[in-house]
Amino acid sequence: MRDIDALLASLPTELWIGGEQVPASEGRTFPVHNPATGDVLIEVADASAADGATALAAAADSQRTWAATPARERAEILRRAWELVNVCRDDFALLMTLEMGKPLAESYAEVTYGGEFLRWFSEEAVRVNGRYTRSPSGNGRILVSKQPVGPTLAITPWNFPLAMGTRKIAPALAAGCTMLVKPAAETPLTMLLLGQIFKEAGLPGGVLAVLPTSQPAALTEPLFADRRLRKVTFTGSTGVGKTLLTQAATRVLQSSMELGGNAPFVVFDDADLDAAVEGAMAAKMRNTGEACTAANRIYVDNSVLDEFTEKLTTRMQALKVGPGHLDGTQVGPLITEKQRTSVDDLVRDATAKGAFIMTGGAKQVGEGYFYEPTVLTNVPADARILREEVFGPVAAIRGFDGEDDAVAAANNTEFGLAAYIYTSDLGRALRVSEALECGMVGVNRGIISDVAAPFGGVKESGIGRESGSEGIEEYLEVKYTALP
Repeated sequence: MRDIDALLASLPTELWIGGEQVPASEGRTFPVHNPATGDVLIEVADASAADGATALAAAADSQRTWAATPARERAEILRRAWELVNVCRDDFALLMTLEMGKPLAESYAEVTYGGEFLRWFSEEAVRVNGRYTRSPSGNGRILVSKQPVGPTLAITPWNFPLAMGTRKIAPALAAGCTMLVKPAAETPLTMLLLGQIFKEAGLPGGVLAVLPTSQPAALTEPLFADRRLRKVTFTGSTGVGKTLLTQAATRVLQSSMELGGNAPFVVFDDADLDAAVEGAMAAKMRNTGEACTAANRIYVDNSVLDEFTEKLTTRMQALKVGPGHLDGTQVGPLITEKQRTSVDDLVRDATAKGAFIMTGGAKQVGEGYFYEPTVLTNVPADARILREEVFGPVAAIRGFDGEDDAVAAANNTEFGLAAYIYTSDLGRALRVSEALECGMVGVNRGIISDVAAPFGGVKESGIGRESGSEGIEEYLEVKYTALP
């Protein structure tokens, strides 16, 4: 593993505009912290509204040329970027562990996953098709083509610093759109390094900007009002997404929103319990529980509830908690003290209403923002933890009786991103999958994200889809030309 001090010393820390590092126009910087210690890792440039205007001007100036660049050339740049990310995988992995806190093994997995979006959309870039046909009335011909939407603003979250960026950047560039990226203030370093990678891959200046900031509203609100911006894509909380949609509505700005989740994990009486426990560990504890697809509500048929709970508790108790860069660490810190307090508040609310702590249930003493892996059982229906996104290492378990009861409980939420079911009955799997109100369902699987599959939700979990062959469509406009 690379020396931490050497890595930090080599990082780009200024804004990425016009294919170059530039200081913030107002000269401000802000600190990036290590959640495992609370210490400052490094200072980065703090973008202002003026910097956003400069980046958007560069993107608008580059849009026509980039859209006219042959799809094969755009594809080859994305392919080279994928290759360079793999060359720098050690640096990306350690950097994500330092600024976000996830265990190093998970960071390496994210390098692979995040890089795959670059490769996938390099292949999709050359497959943007339209259609040509005669009008059914016989009085003309119909030509349908697809064109890039135009300059796009991407606002990315802190929990997957690389993958949430590449999942937006790759299809936008493949479609012929220029893009501004505002990474989360907690984790800007990974995206700044990716900007450097794109330059090395041959991406023309102005096509991609990276704008870290400690004052997101001051940066983004003027961009939303600028008629040169044609689209916004956001991954984050439903609350923030609603605010952005309200702002976008004033210009009817095209929007893609991947918002909060409250995924149910349903274990039926005919499930393989050992497999279900393994799936629950993956769905709940990936990224220390800080994932929108995390299994927040675990519903188990009452006939197998005690056995499942005992097995899951044993697994949770065995997890090793610690700084992500240390060997053997399985659970890292939460991103901030505010997030840790939010998780603890949900646990305290549940126990006050009758839930029982099987293991964990408290902040870990010492430096950093660690929370004990926790299993709650007998969770009452009115507990906040069944209504709100947890974003932490807490598994809340509740029993059910029968399929209808399970489906009703799973759908009893304003969210609809992901859901998981475990059963040995194929008919039940299909029946329940169709009944669940969500955009993605895992059947006997605890990990469902796949670069080749559409990612997104229904209800208040978002608008649009990312990844898969559907992902590039979010960055394309459909044009109809009437011909004689």
